[in-house]
Amino acid sequence: MEFEVIIFNIITHSGEARSSSMEAIHHAKSGDFVKAEGCIEDAQKKLALAHEIQTTLIQQEAGGNRVELSLLMIHAQDHLMNAITIKDMASEFIALYRSMPAYSKEG
Repeated sequence: MEFEVIIFNIITHSGEARSSSMEAIHHAKSGDFVKAEGCIEDAQKKLALAHEIQTTLIQQEAGGNRVELSLLMIHAQDHLMNAITIKDMASEFIALYRSMPAYSKEG
């Protein structure tokens, strides 16, 4: 697979994870925690795919095959790290909304 395609796969999976995480926050704010948790699970799956690609590249470099450091690669890493952070924050938002009776259908 071409290197650029590999990088764009990291960007794509990360972007999808970020979107799912933001959707999770929206559902939690509406009190729909089942949908919120489903979005977090989807985000985690997308992050796992992106991380798997990243890990493969890291293993290649550790094995002596230098990985090209390009602006596109830096961009992909930025997307991945932001998606991870947003997913973690979304989980915290869900817990926060769940604890607030005004937002929670459960409370």
